Amino acid sequence: MKNYLIVGGTKGIGLKTIELLDEDCTIYTISRGIKPEGLKNNIVHYQLDITKDDLAELDNLPKEMHGLIYCPGSINLKPFQRLTQEDFLNDLNQNVLGAVRILQYCLPRLKNANGSSVVLFSTVAAKLGMTFHSSVAVSKAALEGLARTLAAELAQNKVRVNVVAPSLTDTPLAASLLNTPEKIEANNKRHPLQRIGKPEDIAAMTVFLLSEKASWITGQVLHIDGGMSVLK
Repeated sequence: MKNYLIVGGTKGIGLKTIELLDEDCTIYTISRGIKPEGLKNNIVHYQLDITKDDLAELDNLPKEMHGLIYCPGSINLKPFQRLTQEDFLNDLNQNVLGAVRILQYCLPRLKNANGSSVVLFSTVAAKLGMTFHSSVAVSKAALEGLARTLAAELAQNKVRVNVVAPSLTDTPLAASLLNTPEKIEANNKRHPLQRIGKPEDIAAMTVFLLSEKASWITGQVLHIDGGMSVLK
């Protein structure tokens, strides 16, 4: 039986990933909130802030971890001149340093699995210049660089590291950008496929990257963005 750890697994893309994963596994979730009702029975939940709480609470995780998914993200959209250093530091802390912290903690377990997969999440804005996205783009571009470096460093240990880079997706994180029919329609039209993303669009790729079907894929940034990053 495989073991997966999902940071941010209680809502949005993380929650949808849990729903799509095979029930013949054990899923460990970490979030600042409580475990939602109605989740599968094969889920163990830890309520903690991955960026600052004591990770000793996780010491009873299994010695083999077959997958690690780091879902936390941020949407802090402001003109560059209105962003403070604290804004940049907050995004870096959540999007990059939180991932670094849990990856370093879990690395022995990922190596012990003799074949494991790490999935991180970036954004289309790390590749495509987008107004008001400088803070999130900086942090997510750093995450992509981290992923490529780790993919090279950990290949000999059979640990694969990949990034999924979505465009705007209908999750709680994006609620303020999609809170009227007019905003939804305007954002639909910005994408070549004429719709924003759904959590299941991103979760399906995540589950694929965890699976044996993706066993020859590492060091990639996969743009699941309705064509926005490459099409006019």
